[in-house]
Amino acid sequence: MLSHHTRRMANVASRHRTLVPRAGMQYAVASSSDILATSNVIMARRPMVNSTSPKTSSILPSADLDLHHDSTLAHAPPSQMCFSDSASAHGSKSTFELVRAIGVFNVCRLSFIVKHAEGLLGLSTKVLGSSITNTVVKHTFFKHFCAGEDSADMKPVIDMLQQNNIGPILDYAAESEGSEDDETPGDVEGIYTLPESNQPARVYDYKSESECDRHVETFKKCIHSVRDVSPASGFAALKVTALGNPKLLERMSTMIVEVKALFSKFDENGSGLISREDFVRCYKHHFHVDDTNLTWDLEVLDPDNTDVIDYIAFAQMLSPYTLPSFTIMCKDVGPLALATPSDEEIVLMKKTSERLHLLAEEAANCGTKLLIDAEHSKYQPAIDNLVNELQQKYNAKDRTHRPVVFNSYQCYMKDTPERVMTDLRRSERLGFHFAAKLVRGAYMVHERKRAKEMKCPSPIHDTAEDTHRCYDGVVELLLRHRLQHSPGLEVMIATHNKESIEKAVNLMTELGLGPNDETAHFAQLYGMSDNLTFTLGNHGYNAFKYLPYGEVGEVVPYLLRRAQENSDMLSNAGTEVSLLQEELRKRFFLA
Repeated sequence: MLSHHTRRMANVASRHRTLVPRAGMQYAVASSSDILATSNVIMARRPMVNSTSPKTSSILPSADLDLHHDSTLAHAPPSQMCFSDSASAHGSKSTFELVRAIGVFNVCRLSFIVKHAEGLLGLSTKVLGSSITNTVVKHTFFKHFCAGEDSADMKPVIDMLQQNNIGPILDYAAESEGSEDDETPGDVEGIYTLPESNQPARVYDYKSESECDRHVETFKKCIHSVRDVSPASGFAALKVTALGNPKLLERMSTMIVEVKALFSKFDENGSGLISREDFVRCYKHHFHVDDTNLTWDLEVLDPDNTDVIDYIAFAQMLSPYTLPSFTIMCKDVGPLALATPSDEEIVLMKKTSERLHLLAEEAANCGTKLLIDAEHSKYQPAIDNLVNELQQKYNAKDRTHRPVVFNSYQCYMKDTPERVMTDLRRSERLGFHFAAKLVRGAYMVHERKRAKEMKCPSPIHDTAEDTHRCYDGVVELLLRHRLQHSPGLEVMIATHNKESIEKAVNLMTELGLGPNDETAHFAQLYGMSDNLTFTLGNHGYNAFKYLPYGEVGEVVPYLLRRAQENSDMLSNAGTEVSLLQEELRKRFFLA
């Protein structure tokens, strides 16, 4: 029997070239009422008041979250861990490493140096040459913040960490952002695309595709290294922009955002739900559609005839792969039609997906977990879409009792609570383990600059306090949800904020989760906040260090970005330097 979309494609074949669609999960967005409910707990820590609207209550997860729990972490048992012990934090370092760390942090505390680091490195390369410049960087900043250039380089670092009960998260740190300039067919040899609706032609260069294929082998080696040094408990970090053309990912994100906008037009009362009657009326308003196709669509969207259609079902039907079969019937050429991918772009999207599936399969076979890094907001919807595909397969509850693939959520983004809630609902509906890495955010400078250039509101929180509340609230939401409904849920609490770690540890104690419970992992960047990581590891918690690696020339952009995004933390690294100095004094019997 033909699938719904295959039949639809056959029905419009005379007006559009035949495509081979595949299902793909989408960047889903919870309803405004869902956000209000979540905010009562996540942002304000107040009991949620029941809505009188049956539609509002029905959009909560099927295993209803206990969002009414009225507790504050202040009542949890206080942590007995001391994060200011210099011996615990830095006792394993050599004297030279202590001196180097003090020097690196003191340089990083100079805002002028951090702000103009890229220009200063360029000047050094011009005057001294790349060889001397890279040698200086390698033996200072690189050695402090990176684990090495290859597996052999990393082994001593990993051995030292494991001796302190700290696991590795290997992160190939080369960064690919693509060019910001528009390319024309005359600019580069590559894959020429002609999208529908008289859009400009686009070119995706062959070099980018070959680099993505090469990165697959690099990430495979990373997965194998994790397997060899930390079987069944290590992590490998992946960047999707290293596996797919960044411009293609941005295009894919635009498609997903426009599908979200279309759903908002259908969802006229903002409840997050659409009735069959509302769907039919709005669908006929925007599309040329016959009754047969309309019946097929309703069967897909509401197979149980509940008269309820939500965004998860809506976006799953209008995936980037199947979008052309719908937009060919648009009555007007609007943003959705303009976002429609060409046949060639669909092929490239599938290639990106295939690369990720290949690596996820390899990780599952090796007993290694994958952390998919969060990236710029212009790429993130596409990344979420691809990760949801992976999680549906490799985190499936009938396949594994623990998750393999983790998505990342940046809590400085204003939409993070709604994304978390939506993805929790998706995992319950589709039967896979939810797994998340929570960070505060790593692209603040870029996001604010881009929002200003586009003359739109910044997507990130206005204050650090808002980000802190969001981060701690999402941690609490996930830990409580795990206890009540999802024993396979896992969360990587990746933060350098001592208060957030103390709150998480206290909440684990309150909920009866032991230090080594697989639910919670803690992680910090290599070379930073050793007082947190080593103390957690020494007390039996699942502690990890994020270990960037790669050739010095490839990793420099990573180091520059980290320096800029963590400039406030580095400029206030007084505690870190004090602990290093205290340990150094002990070596000379001066303490």
